[in-house]
Amino acid sequence: MKIGVLAVQGNFREHAAMLRRLGAEPVEVRKPDELRGLDGLVIPGGESTTFMRLMRLYGLEEAVRGFERPVLGTCAGLIVLDRAHLGLLDVDVARNAYGRQVASFEADLELAGEDEPLRGVFIRAPRVEHAGEGVEVLAELDGEPVLLRQGRFLAATFHPELTDDTRVHELFLDAVREASLVRT
Repeated sequence: MKIGVLAVQGNFREHAAMLRRLGAEPVEVRKPDELRGLDGLVIPGGESTTFMRLMRLYGLEEAVRGFERPVLGTCAGLIVLDRAHLGLLDVDVARNAYGRQVASFEADLELAGEDEPLRGVFIRAPRVEHAGEGVEVLAELDGEPVLLRQGRFLAATFHPELTDDTRVHELFLDAVREASLVRT
């Protein structure tokens, strides 16, 4: 599986390392034509305003909008996908909702269908203020959604690439495998 990792800014190296660990082939994406032939795409955490500015500058905004394979967005990647930005995910998101960098924290999250908690690393994390009917909540923190799925999109308000737990990336790669079976 060839998985693109948007590499204009943010934690793209950490996502690439996690994908490599799970047997996928990560490809750094900085230009629209680099999306061709990919089985999936990761939009990592970083700074969402910078992400959007650089995506526009490099012509990636429309290219990502038109990308039809599964997409994983984490932290700023979730913001990039929300209604107010690319409009690909039916959620409204508040940026930096848990506070500044010094208010960053880790928490154990209940992951749907799993007995073991999932460790979430929240760094200037966004908060999902509203999710549409078609959005499935896979994990919550204090009753608020932090891991969501809508069709081919998987999105987290936290940074799964900063722990040793591979389950979020495994969920994403499962969606990629499923999508490739449908195509064949």
